[in-house]
Amino acid sequence: MQAGSPPQDRLFGLKISPITRRRLRNFQANRRGYWSFWIFLVLFLFTLSAEFIANDKPILISYENGLYMPIFQAYPETTFGGEFEIEADYRDPFVQDLIHEKGWIIWPPIPFSYRTINYNLTQSAPSPPTTDNWLGTDDQARDVLARAIYGFRISVLFGLVLTGFSSIIGVTAGAVQGYFGGWTDLLFQRFMEIWSGLPTLYLLIIMASVVQPNFWWLLGIMLLFSWMALVGVVRAEFLRVRNFDYVRAARALGVSDAVIMFRHVLPNAMVASITFLPFVLAGAITTLTSLDFLGFGLPPGSASLGELLKQGKDNLQAPWLGLTGFLAIAIMLTLVVFVGEAVRDAFDPRKLFAGEAPPPETAAETATAAPATGGGA
Repeated sequence: MQAGSPPQDRLFGLKISPITRRRLRNFQANRRGYWSFWIFLVLFLFTLSAEFIANDKPILISYENGLYMPIFQAYPETTFGGEFEIEADYRDPFVQDLIHEKGWIIWPPIPFSYRTINYNLTQSAPSPPTTDNWLGTDDQARDVLARAIYGFRISVLFGLVLTGFSSIIGVTAGAVQGYFGGWTDLLFQRFMEIWSGLPTLYLLIIMASVVQPNFWWLLGIMLLFSWMALVGVVRAEFLRVRNFDYVRAARALGVSDAVIMFRHVLPNAMVASITFLPFVLAGAITTLTSLDFLGFGLPPGSASLGELLKQGKDNLQAPWLGLTGFLAIAIMLTLVVFVGEAVRDAFDPRKLFAGEAPPPETAAETATAAPATGGGA
């Protein structure tokens, strides 16, 4: 770095522009959204390691001076001195006694997976919270806390994947419409009007009667319709920018349409799109929860917050079911919405330079625009 040059802004060792630094500062200024982001990130990372938190298999087994990790590999019962060649049932007292004779076991904090049935209940299922099942069990004697942890993870993963693919398709479609305009834009708009009128729920019901829905089936079906959320935003930005001088200059220089669209115009359109993404994520999570509640979502037995809500509706005498599902979904969506508000503030051009002079890369534009806006008749 030369003497007298300003220090470079960096984030995690990567150089960032002054505008990006101000956006990060505006994001941090929204304390509610900033702390919601970190809480949501911690919860998501926590649920990503759900197999180490709630599982009916031990984390680590020491047997005859050997170490075994049943979470990653299946071991037959004969490995621990048993009689059967099938995978060991580590909740079986007989298998536990065999292991304790020549070693030890480290269990997860919650010794139940989302599909584990507790056969040692003292009351009929759904049973209330106990020291074994901290949030009780559902109507099939499965641990509610374990199902909530796994359900939180699959809801967020479904929302993130659906939002990502929807954004790619929606941004591309909006860019093509806005950049070329004319008949291309007109035909695309008529197609979207017809496509958006198709009954999504009825299509899901028909598909559920033909095939067993799973994560990827639901993702593909929802992707057929969810990509339209960002098309209008990106299309409007491209319609506004396509006649700017720098776009005309690039065309005059022979730059291809693809390069102009995705290298020069798209960065301007992404500002409005990024502020919309957290709300698209919230909508995707709500969609999966609604389908599971109606019975057209993930396969029966899957960890699902919507299915937990349905059980709460069907078992009003067990309020821990509905309250757990409601609180998990409410906390998740509240955090996502608060993060979305902070992202909106970070990219708001009215707040970007509030109380400060523009950075050097925009100072020339500001100085040039001042005489044009301040002149008389």
